[in-house]
Amino acid sequence: MSLRQMEYFLTVVEEASFTRAAEALHVTQPALSHQIKALEKSVGGALLERMPRGVRLTPMGRAFRPHAERAVRSAAQARRAARAAAGADGGELHVAALHSLAVGVLPDVFAQWRRAHPQVLLRLHEYATPEALQEEVERGTADLAVGPVPVGWPGTVVEFGEEELALVVPFDDRFAGRTTVTLPELADRPWVRCAMEPVVHGVRFLDWACERAGFTPRTAVWTEHTSTAVRMAAAGVGVCVAPTHVVRGAVGEDCAVLSPDPAWRRALSVFTRVPPTGAAGAFVDLLTTTWRDGQPAIR
Repeated sequence: MSLRQMEYFLTVVEEASFTRAAEALHVTQPALSHQIKALEKSVGGALLERMPRGVRLTPMGRAFRPHAERAVRSAAQARRAARAAAGADGGELHVAALHSLAVGVLPDVFAQWRRAHPQVLLRLHEYATPEALQEEVERGTADLAVGPVPVGWPGTVVEFGEEELALVVPFDDRFAGRTTVTLPELADRPWVRCAMEPVVHGVRFLDWACERAGFTPRTAVWTEHTSTAVRMAAAGVGVCVAPTHVVRGAVGEDCAVLSPDPAWRRALSVFTRVPPTGAAGAFVDLLTTTWRDGQPAIR
């Protein structure tokens, strides 16, 4: 069993066709079929069922697939890590981040990276939840992740700053002329909620915070992305909660921003499966330095 055979197998599964897989792999169909048969002989049974139109996984193939995917990802990550550690031209660094951090924090960091390390390609993977970040780093999809401090993470965690959450209202809102507001003052207001809202003690952050303030938030709109929620709030649909680096640094030019009293903050980190070296280590250093120098902070 070889890594190439597993890559061939996964391509056939993805394309659902030997013909299309051979074209994608730039090999002849007989050569592809030979490699798949050799793989099936190695594992002791058929992995694919040839159908009149396409192919499908056998029960053995379904059991084999996730392990093959993990092996191929790990091999790709090993190649990237080795090339990055050696400073090789054409190396890649895969960065996973929450969408809000990708919008509000990473553009400045990536711009500085390109000036300092133009030979290393950055690939950004965006996710909605911290749990998805951890899963993708564990799977090897990303070399490192940028997000809230993970709980019980077995690898390396480097804290680099705090994220402050703000309340967004339109310019003509009755609170727009203020800098702070208490949550009970907003008890009668509609809210724009986001699927990326943080979870605290097993419940969504706004539900948790409003319950402590003595009321249940009345949701007007649910959105998928933080940036969409900010624009909805700016248009007057309702109040929304969003990180200040998103509101003031990316999509909030046409809205008023209020700080809750007391303030809402959470620690941010960059974390990896193994101690970061080479390009990964350089990225961690750049991120911590950029945040400390105030580049992605409130403007």
